[in-house]
Amino acid sequence: MKCDYLIVGAGFAGSVLAERIASQLNKKVIIVEKRKHIAGNAYDEYDEYGILVHRYGPHIFHTNSKEVFDYLSQFTEWIPYEHKVLAKIGDEYYPIPINRITLNKLYNLDLKTDEEVAAFYEKVRERRYPIKNSEDIIVNQVGLDLFEKFFRHYTKKQWNLEPRELSPSVCGRIPVRTNDDCRYFTDKYQFMPKEGYTKIFEKMLSHKNIEIVLNTDYKKVVNEIKYDKMIYTGPIDYFFDYKYGRLSYRSINFIYKNFKVESYQPVSVVNYVEPGTDFTRVTEYKKITSQDSDFTTVSFEYSVKDGDPYYPIITDSNMELFKKYNQEANKIDNLILCGRLAEFKYYDMHHVIARSLKIFELLSKNLI
Repeated sequence: MKCDYLIVGAGFAGSVLAERIASQLNKKVIIVEKRKHIAGNAYDEYDEYGILVHRYGPHIFHTNSKEVFDYLSQFTEWIPYEHKVLAKIGDEYYPIPINRITLNKLYNLDLKTDEEVAAFYEKVRERRYPIKNSEDIIVNQVGLDLFEKFFRHYTKKQWNLEPRELSPSVCGRIPVRTNDDCRYFTDKYQFMPKEGYTKIFEKMLSHKNIEIVLNTDYKKVVNEIKYDKMIYTGPIDYFFDYKYGRLSYRSINFIYKNFKVESYQPVSVVNYVEPGTDFTRVTEYKKITSQDSDFTTVSFEYSVKDGDPYYPIITDSNMELFKKYNQEANKIDNLILCGRLAEFKYYDMHHVIARSLKIFELLSKNLI
């Protein structure tokens, strides 16, 4: 087997780069994917009840980048969708990110303006300086009570670490609002692919210059393939056979259940922020895909240590270890790293697409 580019992984990072290299540079690409399907964690399919489900948890497309939106629009039509998330405390549901409605309902207040909400935060916040971890960044914004109610236990379930053990960037990704905007994202472009994500990948990878090898660990075939450059999107520690030790990732177990009801919960995603439940959140998929059915399928997410790596655990010790691996990678001239696992970065979907397009731009100019 021979190609110009060997790409490891058929998720967004690998597939965007494969499509660009094949279609724009007219180069031969071989993608090797260890799973039995393309699309990585964005993979979706219809279950036995006809509900389009995301097999690796909800993937919500949102971006402020016209470049990212226009790129994906080559491969899909869109349906409008603005994501809303509620946190369940007791029998009540509260908007997340925390906003004016959350505060008024939780504390029985009557805050009417952004200024009044900002004054409330100012009164309850606990000044932390310097900001060293995820507890600091939240308590510094909204104080201890809101931190305990909405962040602490959820974060512990998600990461099996206290927020004070995690980088500020982990909880800092979630904004705190003074208005009554209940949308989870405020990006300019918020849509869902009309036919689902897998269809995007099928169209993206249909080019004659792309060959796909599924259900195969690249290490089993890499010596049989002649290539000029490798683009690697898998875990960086695995690439180097864990020579410095293993990086820490969190995985997720999904339990899918179908109910013969039109609606299971008020919105597509409900976060279970109290310590009494083992699962972190419940997703009702037809609320995301706008399907009409007498049935509904939901997934319960349980965050676990072992399994497919989903989320890099951003701690000081992990970042030190990553630096060692990254330095090794930089010594390999024909190796390019891209994506959440290879770069050990908590990228969202649109970030990965933007990053892949940027890497392609550098490649096309022979800068890498």
